Amino acid sequence: MNPTTVKHITECFLKPKHIVDEAKQPYYLSPWDLAMLSSHYIQKGLLFAKPPQTENQQGFKIMDFLEDLKQSLSLTLVHFYPLAGRLATSKSENPPSYVVFVDCNNSPGARFTYATVDLTTSDVLSPNYVPLVVQSFFDHDRALNHDGHTKSLLTIQVTELTDGIFVGCSINHSIADGSSFWHFFNMWSEIFQGKGDDVSISRPPVLNRWFPDGHGPALSLPFTHHDQFLSPFEAPLLKERMFHFSSESIARLKAKANAEFNTSKISSFQSLSALVWRCITRARNLPHDQVTCCRLATNNRSRLNPPLSPDYFGNSIQALRAGVATAGEVLEQNLGWAAWQLHQAVVNHSDEKARDFLNFWLKSPFIYQIGKLFDPHTVIMGSSPRFNKYGNEFGLGKALALRSGYAQKFSGKASAYPGHEGGGSIDLEICLSPDEMTALESDQEFMDVVSPSPC
Repeated sequence: MNPTTVKHITECFLKPKHIVDEAKQPYYLSPWDLAMLSSHYIQKGLLFAKPPQTENQQGFKIMDFLEDLKQSLSLTLVHFYPLAGRLATSKSENPPSYVVFVDCNNSPGARFTYATVDLTTSDVLSPNYVPLVVQSFFDHDRALNHDGHTKSLLTIQVTELTDGIFVGCSINHSIADGSSFWHFFNMWSEIFQGKGDDVSISRPPVLNRWFPDGHGPALSLPFTHHDQFLSPFEAPLLKERMFHFSSESIARLKAKANAEFNTSKISSFQSLSALVWRCITRARNLPHDQVTCCRLATNNRSRLNPPLSPDYFGNSIQALRAGVATAGEVLEQNLGWAAWQLHQAVVNHSDEKARDFLNFWLKSPFIYQIGKLFDPHTVIMGSSPRFNKYGNEFGLGKALALRSGYAQKFSGKASAYPGHEGGGSIDLEICLSPDEMTALESDQEFMDVVSPSPC
């Protein structure tokens, strides 16, 4: 066996420690959820240093650690019980109906697996490019969310390295967006840290799905078979690299963008997104008149009127088409101009705009197709540096790094994470074709902002 092959040792399925009455009913999905049925699972995880053994081999024991993780996960699922279910489809011909929902009863539960790999944490973190083996630290590789009819909606895979532990989490993207993914992760860590059988948590999820007035909870799709809306996506050959931006570097970039457009309204993230848009456009060497686009993953919770709770569990996001311009415009104008285009799109994304999308969907329901959603001239900024990612410690101390799986990756995808040292620093995970990555690494405007990694 190849020493870098991940070896799966054990697996089991976990149900909530206690079953609440609500879990006995069908759990219906919103338009934002249903649109994700042909997309990938969310796959994110944390790499920890393994606690050292003492001379008499006391201290950290992997089997005890796994049992503690399972116990706390079962307690966490009391609050997040849809994650222990399976998707189900109810169909009828007269009247025509095709309803996909979560069945929380007829399911073995969430999946929990333990695996090992003969690698060190340095083998994962030291290379310039994220090693492909990291994709094996997650379950549901290449799975579409619709596969949740037969696959778990949540899998935790714990992979033991020679000197580290990787806790990889795969969640069905038709059940949760990034905000809900990290909400679940945070509450699981909170229950783990508390030990015992106490299931109380500081931020209970709001599980009641939100629907526009007069619609829901059961929404019928205009299909008769899943083959009509599923299209597997295979990513092209990509290089994936983590770029670090210190808080000082981000502050300078923000000041530059605002000064160039004579404003003070452009945010740090808008400035960084504009830089990525400009520099990837340059790296692609596009024709002057080629239209390019920068999309921003935008949370709708606070934009609705009345707003949804920050703890609303489910999908409430849109890939906002924030910047649209020709390659010539993007490169001939300055950073401030590009950042202002993104700023304007974000501030103008209102309750009305969010509801326009929903009303359009309700009149003509559709399912996102990954291969068609993103073209080779698009840059998309996903995830968020605001999510609490390094606060999840599981008794191992602060994680060394965060990594993701195969899911939702294509040339021009950038995912933003908080930097390890905090304080407003940001790590960007950027995926590009090999030639485009080489060009980006030689781009002076971009590399002048990149900081040395503290790890």
